[in-house]
Amino acid sequence: MQSIPDLIKNKRDGKELSTEEIQTFINAVTNKTIQECQMGAMLMAIWQKGMTDRETQDLTRGMMSSGEVMSWPLEWAGRVVDKHSTGGVGDKVSLVLAPALAACNCKVPMISGRGLAHTGGTLDKLESIPGYNINKKPSEIQKILASVGCCIVGQTETLVPVDRVLYALRDATSTVDSLPLINGSIISKKGAEALSSLVLDVKFGRAALYKDLGSAKELAESLVKTGNGLGIRTVAVLSKMNSTIGRYVGNSLEVIESLETLKGNGPDDLMELVTTCGGLLLLMTGEVSKLSEGKTKISNAVTSGAALSKFQAMLEAQGVAKEMAQHLCSNTDYYQVLRKSKYYTELKIQKNGVVVDIDGMCLAQILHKLGAGRTIVGEKINHSVGAELLVSLGDKVSKDLPWLRLHYETPAPTEEQIAQLQNSLVISEKNTKYQKQNLVQEIIPPGWF
Repeated sequence: MQSIPDLIKNKRDGKELSTEEIQTFINAVTNKTIQECQMGAMLMAIWQKGMTDRETQDLTRGMMSSGEVMSWPLEWAGRVVDKHSTGGVGDKVSLVLAPALAACNCKVPMISGRGLAHTGGTLDKLESIPGYNINKKPSEIQKILASVGCCIVGQTETLVPVDRVLYALRDATSTVDSLPLINGSIISKKGAEALSSLVLDVKFGRAALYKDLGSAKELAESLVKTGNGLGIRTVAVLSKMNSTIGRYVGNSLEVIESLETLKGNGPDDLMELVTTCGGLLLLMTGEVSKLSEGKTKISNAVTSGAALSKFQAMLEAQGVAKEMAQHLCSNTDYYQVLRKSKYYTELKIQKNGVVVDIDGMCLAQILHKLGAGRTIVGEKINHSVGAELLVSLGDKVSKDLPWLRLHYETPAPTEEQIAQLQNSLVISEKNTKYQKQNLVQEIIPPGWF
């Protein structure tokens, strides 16, 4: 058996690791017989040299098998589903989609993660709700699914423990965008969930990990191949990520927009992703016969209030006090429950015209620096930090009206950051007719439209 330094050297030098060598690395992480610096070195070697399809499959399967793999009652066969996003700005799709799917007779054991790099994390958003407990044992997850139909939890000591360790180190070692590591992280968790169907929202654009459609498509095809290789029926959606999804960015603010969406007041771009991802999953489970039918069914679950009821039940099942959950789901005074920032400032529009672009990456990076994200593993974040977009792409706007409300505490935004935010808003002074485009550009494999 080769030593860990030998394995790191082999990958560093571009050699293909055998199944046994990959399992040796997985076992060392599982048994805590490897130093953190060695794990970081291996992650960097994988980032630099990549992995073959076979290596990626072995890595993913080993990570999945490093802990407990869930099992479900026979009567749930074919109905256990999930969705995963590669990360975006204002991406709150899971908070709306999971309860909508539960309202459509699906079981959704969603194992989510924290923020990586500039992208927000689903768990961080939900933890802005006082009492929300992301730590649930497999037996507790099954109990919640039986009574509610959905849960959104974190990785525990028993579920994919290797990924829980590597996930945090990827952020700290700047290896977030490694294709085989993304594969291993995403699909291992979904494999441990014992899913029947999975839809992946793979984003591309300025505010995504992958900037162009070609590289995102490569990732999507790889993820689909890995997922199907583990026996999960897997489809990927390729969606644009240049600006933001919806108008709210930041943990507690995104919870507010999710609740508004579940009350039937959601923005079109968010609902497009919710209905497309949800519609695909209903199609894969056989719940509907056409994608359009699936989209309609998910939309109806949201607008009817059925998904909101599931969301409230999920909050209560995961530790939120009943009166708090009821307040969030029946009132609009959200700050009776959620933390509100001490300060806010509004940025003004600098000329008349039409909004043709908003740089989501710039906004996310500045919010990260103001405390909405973390720069080191385990660092606390400020759930109240965020931003509200007061305009949308295509809006005709007038000079001196506010376009962004920035919520902050300590540190306060600098003059340079304010200037960067002002430059992130692009306004055309000409009589521009802005043509709004769908976020979803392609589905892998094709033919699902």
